[in-house]
Amino acid sequence: MSTQDNRLQGRVALVTGGGSGIGAATAKRLAEAGAAVFVTDVDAASAERTAAEIRDTGGRSQAAEHDVTDEAQWERVVGLCVREFGGLNVLVNNAGIAIMCDVFEMSLADWQRQQAINLDGVFLGVKHCVPVMKDMADGGSVINISSVAGLQGAAGLSAYNATKGGVRLFTKGVALECGRNEWPVRVNSVHPGIIVTPIWDKIDPTMLDDGSNNYDPVEMSAASVPTGVAGKPADIANGILFLASDESSYMTGSELVIDGGISA
Repeated sequence: MSTQDNRLQGRVALVTGGGSGIGAATAKRLAEAGAAVFVTDVDAASAERTAAEIRDTGGRSQAAEHDVTDEAQWERVVGLCVREFGGLNVLVNNAGIAIMCDVFEMSLADWQRQQAINLDGVFLGVKHCVPVMKDMADGGSVINISSVAGLQGAAGLSAYNATKGGVRLFTKGVALECGRNEWPVRVNSVHPGIIVTPIWDKIDPTMLDDGSNNYDPVEMSAASVPTGVAGKPADIANGILFLASDESSYMTGSELVIDGGISA
């Protein structure tokens, strides 16, 4: 592992949904910058793979199975992280799902499941991590992963819009609460655009506006993103590293949009 990037040297990060996609790229990038990284995912094997890759390159990392909708599991995971690494400085609330369906056809169960993972999980992470972070000598940084879908509507994604818009405003409210309490914890949101991750494999392609059966993020980007290309998980991970580091020390309650210009 390179020792040139030490922006997070001596700090501890917890990344949810760290088994694949943006979460895995973020865990590895934070480790490259010197952080000890606690990786969680509902898929324990994928979380351990990410942690093992970090350890194999000289970093410090542990993993745990974690359902972000379960408050008892949050208590357990935060406790494990603190015991293993001595504290917690950075929380990346990344775990999420996308269920593409017109709201008129969506079941209440699917609505509630998406809300539970995408929004309740963020709430529980903040609730259980900030009390630890506020007492750290270096303070803390919470990074909540929203989406461009948290900034603008999309047909077939109204329920997803609701969760990601909720993450956006929840982030701002918590930032103000931390400030009011004079806690050294910054809280910001990240808004990815079309990024090539496994989440696309789980979306029904027949829901495309143009009626096609192609839900390839690369081809979608060529047609709709000003830059003409889809983003990579590393593009988002680099933005998250910025928010986790002291380089963003004057940012809280802010939105970092990384979308190739799609929301312009």
